[in-house]
Amino acid sequence: MRAIFLFLVVIVLQTGCSQENVSKMPITEFNQELLDNAILVDVRTPEEFGEGHLENAKNINWYDQNFAENFSTVDKDKTIYVYCKMGGRSAKAQEKLKSLGFNHVVNLEGGYDAVKNKK
Repeated sequence: MRAIFLFLVVIVLQTGCSQENVSKMPITEFNQELLDNAILVDVRTPEEFGEGHLENAKNINWYDQNFAENFSTVDKDKTIYVYCKMGGRSAKAQEKLKSLGFNHVVNLEGGYDAVKNKK
C-alpha cells in the first residue's frame, strides 16, 4: 500500500512539474522554428522595442491601457511567447493572458537583457 501511495505522489509531482515547464523557458533557448503555429510578443515599451528586439516579435506594450484588447483577434489556442527586458512584465502579461482564456502562454525568462548578454 505504501509503495502505491509513493508511486502516485511521484506521478503527481512529475505531472505538475512538466506542466510548469511548458509555461516558461529561458529566452536563450527560444528559436524562430517555434513560431510555426505561434506568435512572439515583446511587452516592452515602443522605445525599448526600438532599441532592439527578437526577430518576428510584435510589440504590445504592457503599460498600454488597451493591452488586453490587442489580443482580441488572436486564437486562444495559439501559443503566445512573451518577453520583456528582464522577465517581470512578461510574467504579469502571461498571467493576464491566461486570465483572458489563452491556453498556451510561454514566458521567455531572462528577457531581452539575457539575449544581449549572450552575444
